[in-house]
Formats: sequence, C-alpha cells, structure tokens
Amino acid sequence: MSNDPIALSQALASFDTLWSPRIVTRVNDYDVRVAKVEGEHVWHVHDHTDEFFLVLDGELDIALREAGGERTVTLATGSVFTVPRGTEHKPSSPSGASILLFEPTGTLTVGDRHDEVPAHVDATTGHAL
Repeated sequence: MSNDPIALSQALASFDTLWSPRIVTRVNDYDVRVAKVEGEHVWHVHDHTDEFFLVLDGELDIALREAGGERTVTLATGSVFTVPRGTEHKPSSPSGASILLFEPTGTLTVGDRHDEVPAHVDATTGHAL
C-alpha cells in the first residue's frame, strides 16, 4: 500500500462492480474499504468483529435481527453506523450508494455465517485498488 493521499472519488471511479469492496488503505490491522452497492446484499453475521459503515453518497438501509426483533436503519449521505459483532444484518440500497467500511483485515464481506450468496454479491476479503 502506498502512503500517498487517496481521493475516494477517484478510488470509486476506478471500478463498477457492485458489492465488491476495494481496499483503499490499512490502519493497523484494519482495512478501509470502499464499495458501490445497489439492490440487496445477503443476511450475514460477523461473529468476532463489529462492522462500521459510512455512506459517502446515496442511501443505505441495514436490516438488523436483534433480540427485540427486526428493525431497519436508514443511512443518508454522511451518516455512520456500526453493526455490533454477532448481529445478523442485511445491507441494501434500492437506488444505489457508495460506502466506506472499516473492518479487520481478512474479514469476509459475507461474514462468518450467511444465507446462500447470490451471484451479484462478491464473497471476498476485499480487492486491491
């Protein structure tokens, strides 16, 4: 990884694949990833790590299955949300969004446990820019 500044707009312009994050930098043992999303991801759980979301553009919904039942949080541009470890969740974006994720290096995009992964979702630990 380079230690030069990275323009997130240029990083996002360098690829078109949806639900396929690119690693823009690393902070200690964490990846900073950007992704373009549209439609639905998959219900999944990260057993050992929280998952941080920042919406750079557009709107992202995150459905959560919690002890009290299901709920959905909606994140507008500039909003952040952290899904606690062990919480089943499903991101979606009907109109499309660009997001930034912060999670431990090697974390799978579909978590440790997940529903069947549809063809439009890239089950990856992130791709280099």
